[in-house]
Order: sequence, then structure tokens, then C-alpha cells
Amino acid sequence: MKLADLYARPGLTLSVEFFPPKTEKGEESLFNEIELIKRIHPGFCSVTYGAGGSTREKTVDLVEAIHEKCGLEVMCHLTVVGQSKADARAILERLRRKKIENLLALGGDPPQGTADWRPHPDGFQHAIELVREARAMGVFSIAVAGFPEVHPRAASRESDLFFLRQKVEAGAAAVITQLFFDNDDYFRFVEDLAKLGVTVPIVPGILPILSAPQVRRFASLCCAKIPAALENQLKRVEADDNAAVDLGIEYATRQCEGLIKFGVPGLHFYSLNKSHSVLAICKNLAF
Repeated sequence: MKLADLYARPGLTLSVEFFPPKTEKGEESLFNEIELIKRIHPGFCSVTYGAGGSTREKTVDLVEAIHEKCGLEVMCHLTVVGQSKADARAILERLRRKKIENLLALGGDPPQGTADWRPHPDGFQHAIELVREARAMGVFSIAVAGFPEVHPRAASRESDLFFLRQKVEAGAAAVITQLFFDNDDYFRFVEDLAKLGVTVPIVPGILPILSAPQVRRFASLCCAKIPAALENQLKRVEADDNAAVDLGIEYATRQCEGLIKFGVPGLHFYSLNKSHSVLAICKNLAF
């Protein structure tokens, strides 16, 4: 089922993001976690593409395996950075042949060890071009990324919102946000996009905390702020990952409750290939 149809259904659409494991053992573990995740009946799952397109083959292989073996709708990430137009078109064609209908079109992160974001010399220059390319094939329902706290490479908040609206006008059926920890940032983001005439679902991305160093690292990479109240709680679990997981479940539960009250179309969980926290949050929310 396509994203547009999933979000058109009544009720809240849950979705979960995975990344391609580096080893066979890691892949076996992931499929075990996916079986547990299926208990919450997610509308779909997604698979990341890796910095600079570094996991391209593993990503598409994993997308196909989940699609064929797990009985789940799956959305494949696809990035601009690190690949030519021919490479991107080959991936799109492969997904089309395998009847993978959903795609997350991204600019992408630069390869590890590279400071500057640069498109491939023979590649698309911006995510909007990838949206248009995929849309022209007529088979994909396409999501794009949104940044409640402004894209790290954006010249301004206004320009960031403008370019996001352009991606929607080019054919994006949904916006899935980067992680955030202050719901007010999401509320303002949605309201600002509504003023620009954006009407597609804007789905909040939720990261359950697994450890204090982990969440600080992720927040730094994404240029997301950690609210002072949360930072104070993190300091108390600095050396206790089990306590950090419990904190993450509680914090994400309260965050999701506020988002549901606001009327979000869905919740997208950044699982880090772990089911425990996602399942606990959903249990707290009575899903």
C-alpha cells in the first residue's frame, strides 16, 4: 500500500526505521527484532541509505527481503549525494521491478570523513530533482524529510520551508521529520507549512533514547537541541544505560502523547534496529 493511502486511512499510522546491519549476525538479529515490531502492526517500515550512499546495495537487498519475507510494507531511502543519475535511476528501476511502491527521497549525508556536502558531478543536485525523477515513473509514493529545527545546510528558516514546499509541489505525498525533543518545534513547523499551503501529512520522527552519549551524538549530527530539562535527566543516567533506556521510554511516551493530542497523522520511530523501547512506548500509548 502506498504512503498516500496509508495516511488516508482513519487512525494513527505507526512506522519504524531500520538501518542495514554490517554482518550476517546483525541481519539475523534485525529480522528477529522485526518479528517483534510486527506486534504493533506498523503501517510500514523504512530502511536507511547510509552516509554518501555507502550502504546502497545492502539497503535495497534489505528492503527486498523485508518486502518478500516479513509481510510488511517497506519504504526505501534514496539519496542524491554519492551517486550519479544513472545509479539513482538503476535503483529506482530495481525497486519498480520488485514492486516496492514507497520511497524517501533525500539529499543525504556526506561520506564519513568528509566535511562538505557535495552532489555527485554526474548526479542530481537536490532532493527535489530526485522527487521529480521518481514521480515521473508513475509507480512511487514519495516522502521527503522535514526539519522542525531547520535543515543544517539551510540559509534560513524561510528558505528551508520554501524548498520543502517545492518538494511537496514536485510530488511528495508526505513529510517525515528529523528527530526532535521539543514538541513546540514540531507544532510551529506544521503551522508554518500550513501557512504556505502544504497539506500533506507531516509525520513526527521519534528517537527513543538508549544512552546519554548516544542521544547527544545523534542530536549533534542532526543539529537538534536537547532541552535543558532533558539534559538534566540525562546527567543522572550518564553511566547507566539501562536507566537511560527507561528515561527514553518515559520521555518519548510523554512526547507522543502531546503529539497525538495535537492530531498528528502518524508516529515514525527511529528504532536503531531495537524493538524494546518502541514496543514499550506503544504499550504505554495503548497501541
